[in-house]
Amino acid sequence: MAEKKKKRAIPRQPMPEQAPEVRRRNFKEVPEGYSPETAMEEATRCLQCKNPGCVDGCPVSVDIPGFIGLIQDGDFKGAIRNLWGKNSLPAVCGRVCPQEIQCEGKCVLAKKGEAVAIGHLERFAADYEREYGTGELPPKQPPTGKKAAVVGSGPAGLTVAGDLIVKGHEVTVLEAFHKPGGVLVYGIPEFRLPKDIVAQEVHFLERLGVKVETNMVVGRTVSLDELFEQGYDAIFVGVGAGLPRFLNIPGENLVGILSANEYLTRANLMKAYLYPQVDTPIPMGKNVVVLGGGNVAMDAARTAMRLGADSSKIVYRRSREEMPARVAEVHHAEEEGIEFHLLTNPTRFIGDEKGRLAGMECLKMELGEPDASGRRRPVPVEGSEYRLDCDLVIVAVGSGANPLLTQSTSEMELNQWGYVVADPKTGKTTKKGVWAGGDIVTGAATVILAMGAGRIAADSIHDYLTLGW
Repeated sequence: MAEKKKKRAIPRQPMPEQAPEVRRRNFKEVPEGYSPETAMEEATRCLQCKNPGCVDGCPVSVDIPGFIGLIQDGDFKGAIRNLWGKNSLPAVCGRVCPQEIQCEGKCVLAKKGEAVAIGHLERFAADYEREYGTGELPPKQPPTGKKAAVVGSGPAGLTVAGDLIVKGHEVTVLEAFHKPGGVLVYGIPEFRLPKDIVAQEVHFLERLGVKVETNMVVGRTVSLDELFEQGYDAIFVGVGAGLPRFLNIPGENLVGILSANEYLTRANLMKAYLYPQVDTPIPMGKNVVVLGGGNVAMDAARTAMRLGADSSKIVYRRSREEMPARVAEVHHAEEEGIEFHLLTNPTRFIGDEKGRLAGMECLKMELGEPDASGRRRPVPVEGSEYRLDCDLVIVAVGSGANPLLTQSTSEMELNQWGYVVADPKTGKTTKKGVWAGGDIVTGAATVILAMGAGRIAADSIHDYLTLGW
């Protein structure tokens, strides 16, 4: 008991960060990482609970007390190998997972203070291995002679690939873009997830034996049936949900309005953030407005500021409490000078004589009764219209299922929104030999939830390859 009291008295160790006034104009990563000494100090805060709620809160069931205990002992090599047992992408998860509502949200210390910084420690273990590790790979099972194709190289697909390769199966990842990583490379900005981190995580899987083929648009370049004909025994579909949604209000076709999907893909995958070294065409507005309140909206608004905007605003129709973005992302955005126009809804876009965006008419809102999402429904305030000047609007109000693959595939059931129907306990679709997981099944969600779906599907695929359907 005395030992636990002592641990509770240790404050949570802050993560060093770039100063807001500096980082708002560069694309370097914002958090700078723990030193070994700080990581060990933070690790001592873990109470090593007998029934750890943090593990229950992790979609891939990482042995959190185990890897933290190893960090506390200074066994950083052991910590990363413990993590690899459940998580193929620890450097990614340590940076972008919503730990505050998952593992850290279930930490005992969070009830009366601050949770153990599980995400920071996971990132530390992965970064330390990358910088100082031996390059030793985890063990693999003997070859089974079975082949699996993974369509899409986002977090769900990479998790499936990592799990199946160590179980002895041959794995090929098929990616439509020219670089692997899915949303990790086209959607999440450099300042939150450096692209070399993603590349190194993919390279780790390649070293294990995973084959990665880019520029493979499954559904156009090759069909699922043709993959079976080529000798694959099982297929996992993890193509995400990248079809942009718009508001369908007057003026939406004006020059200067684009989806967050396109904007962030140009900025990230096509490296507009390296301008002028890389001359990717991307609108660089001076008065930028981003519509939405999720992590994608925060990413777009913060990217616009870094690309030289004089002002970058978030317009969101609900209040701050209803914003789905991570608290840390909202906090970082505010520190960097992003303006928040909450309880505000756009009603039409205003153009100039050349057909270019010049402004936006907005309506103030107030919160009514909760809707189906459990959040209070925004209700218009009569007579509250006003104009907001802007020359670039980025729409970040969600995305849908891209039909390119699903419409070219027979026997695979879709729901009313175009998402693949898959058994949540196995990931099996209605097409024999095909599994699916991640955003193409659930709609847009988090990286770690996609990885959790990938883990479930990989276990089921392994059973199928060894035992049958």
